[in-house]
Order: sequence, then C-alpha cells, then structure tokens
Amino acid sequence: MTILSGPHLWPASRAGATLTVDLAAIADNYRLLCGKVNAAVCAAVVKADAYGLGAERVAPVLERAGAREFFVAHVDEGIALRKIVSAETRITVLHGPRPDAAAECVDFDLRPVLNSLEQVDLWKREALRQQSPLDAVLQVDSGMSRFGLSRKDVGDLADDPERLGGIRTNLIMSHLACADDPANPANEMQRQRFLEMAAMLPPAPLSLSASSGIFLGSAYHMGLVRPGAALYGIAPNTEAANPLKQVVRLQARVLQLRNVDVGDGVGYGLTYQPEGPRRIATVAVGYADGFSRQNGGTGCAWFGDIRLPIVGRVSMDSLALDVSAVPEASLHADMHVDLIGARRSVDDVAAATGTIGYEILTSLGGRYYREYTE
Repeated sequence: MTILSGPHLWPASRAGATLTVDLAAIADNYRLLCGKVNAAVCAAVVKADAYGLGAERVAPVLERAGAREFFVAHVDEGIALRKIVSAETRITVLHGPRPDAAAECVDFDLRPVLNSLEQVDLWKREALRQQSPLDAVLQVDSGMSRFGLSRKDVGDLADDPERLGGIRTNLIMSHLACADDPANPANEMQRQRFLEMAAMLPPAPLSLSASSGIFLGSAYHMGLVRPGAALYGIAPNTEAANPLKQVVRLQARVLQLRNVDVGDGVGYGLTYQPEGPRRIATVAVGYADGFSRQNGGTGCAWFGDIRLPIVGRVSMDSLALDVSAVPEASLHADMHVDLIGARRSVDDVAAATGTIGYEILTSLGGRYYREYTE
C-alpha cells in the first residue's frame, strides 16, 4: 500500500523532488532492535518530528509494531504526539518541564526527565499543586557533560530523600558519549559511573543506551533502551556493516540538460572546468532543501546503475550532475535521479560531507513531495 502525503497541496508532478519514506522498513528496524535487547523495554525516539520524517506518520506505525514508550525533546512535541498515539502509550519529554509548561505535562500525561535540582524542585511543586504524586525520570550525568544531575546533585538527593517527595521515580537514565565507537573505554567508564550514581537514588529501572549503545551488548541494555536514529536506518557503527533497513529515498527531477566542453565552467564561481566534452544535468534539489553545499564536487547521484558525480557548487534550488555516462536518449528533462537510495545511503551522503546521518535526515526540508509506503 502507498500513502501519499506532502506539506503542500500541489501534486507530485509539480514538485522538484520526491522524498519517499518506507514506513514498513521503520517497523522492521524497530522489531530487529527489540530482538536484540531481549527482556529490556524498547522505546522509540521520535523527537524532531521523527528525525524529520514526520511523527504523524511514523509514530502510529511504531505503535502498531509494539512500541509503548516514546521519547521526544520538548513539551510541545509531546503534546502533538499525544494527539497521535493511544492514551495507554507513555510519552517522555527529554528536556524536562519548563516553569510555564509543568501543568501541561500533567494535562497531556507527559512524563518529564528531570535533569537538574531546579527541575526536581519544580516538579515537586507541581505535585503539591496537583495534590497527587507525579511520574518522572531522573537523568544523571555519567560523563558526557551535557544533561543530567551531577554526582554532587545525586549526593544531595541521597542525603535529603524528602526532596523527591511527591515524585514517583520510575526510570533513571543517562546517555553514552561514544557508543558508536565500541572500543572506546569511555563506554565502560560511563556504565560503571551510571550504576554507582543510580544506586544512590530510589530504586527504579535503568536506561543507558540509545541506538548505538544497543549494539554494545547486554550489559548496556538494562531496563529500557531508547533507539532513535537506528529506527530510521542510520548505522549504529560506521565501521561495521549496517544491519538496519534503509528508510528514505530522495529523487530529484531533471530540469535541463546541456553539453559543455573545454573553456566552459559550471555553477557559481565556475569551479568545475571540464577537460573535454561533458553532458550536464541540472536537477531540482539545492541547499534550501537541506542538501548541503558540501556535496559539491564530493557527492553524487545515481541513475539506475550509473553513478553521476555532482559537479560545481550546489545552488539554493539546484545542483549540477555529470551525466556523460548515460546514453543521451535515456535521460531527459522531467525524469528523476536518486540522490539518496539503494546505491547511496543517508550515511554515504553524510560521510561525503563530513557530517553524520542524523544531520542529513533532520535537514531534509519541507519542499519535497513526500510519499509514504507501508
């Protein structure tokens, strides 16, 4: 079954490019991850609009695949998600409650992550105001120095248990800094530090691993894992084969073709100077669509089994491809080439541009016609 959806009302025939999201592959990736963690609960991270792919489409598919725990970054994301998933599904807000949104967490049944003593105190005040205990996650900083209670903060809570009065701590979490590098000693250092800090807090299930941490082994699975990028096909370890299914395909429309030769230049700055006759296709994807300028001269597209190098600089709304290897009669305006697909994954695009797959996915813009398949 194919579901068509886009942020605009125009049909696919008028779009410059089409982004296809394989919802069945997302569900398969979730089930694969569940199989790796055995008894641990496998949550699903759908922050940043499901990493740019559309939480409204993605979350129900994950719920049907068995997900009952979802994580988002902000309260607003949680409110939007609550309107999509069933009432029995738990939604956790990673950035915790804000002073002006604590009541909304209660109203929409959102469980906050408490990352500081200030958030602990705020949530306790809300519990008193509600005259009812409130669920929460305590995050501790096990070594990443980003979010979470410090060792001193944890000691203060251990010395003053009443400070957590009215708060039902039903998960303690932290986050690994180097999980995508299995040999990095920081992983075990953080695991040990996390266990030591968690032992000072009220008993609760533990969660340390996100996508890459799942592949570090059962010692890192604990009570709950929080995959995000892995659901969307991003490799958990770029040095090993990716066991996950690819989820997205990006097809760009050919706008124009022309022949160039020695003495001609292509694109801004004329940075590409052909050394002989070449055939150039201009296609309708540029940096305004989240396709970075770093792809110029390093990236490529594919037309069937034929690799098409990106030449010259990527423009706002277009880029140029060397299509000389394609028989002239086989490619013409209004046909499509693959910028992301079976021959070139999100991780491949990231490697060519010096970034990570997470950034590629979340940067894909709103001008694409979106097609969801399931």
